Amino acid sequence: MDYITWAYGLLGGLMIGSAAAIFLLFNGKIMGASGIVGGLIDGSGRNTWGERLLFIAGLVGAPALLGLFTKLPETNVTDNIGLLIVAGLLVGVGTRLGSGCTSGHGVCGISRLSLRSIIATLVYIGAGAAIIVIARSLGVL
Repeated sequence: MDYITWAYGLLGGLMIGSAAAIFLLFNGKIMGASGIVGGLIDGSGRNTWGERLLFIAGLVGAPALLGLFTKLPETNVTDNIGLLIVAGLLVGVGTRLGSGCTSGHGVCGISRLSLRSIIATLVYIGAGAAIIVIARSLGVL
């Protein structure tokens, strides 16, 4: 791992943590990306739709804006579109079943020492690792 990769990870972590703290400070709510998006999809977030759209715009727009001014780091995303669609759907179902996602449980929940969030994070990280091992052994990845 080179210095710039490490710096990108540190900067990204600081930005996510700061965004979560600001969101909690101003809204009194946990910054869970799946809940914010889910509220737009299922209609439960009608009264805060503008705020939710701005959050999503920032989530997508910040890296896009950064990409205009600097070379973005390489990723290891697959070219298999079908696999990406299935993975996205599974993540969506998993966040609904687990009542949260990496930002809600992993960032905000663990920082509040929530046992439920610690267990949820261990489960989804473990499940993700197991799926990677299985997929690589089957030659899917």
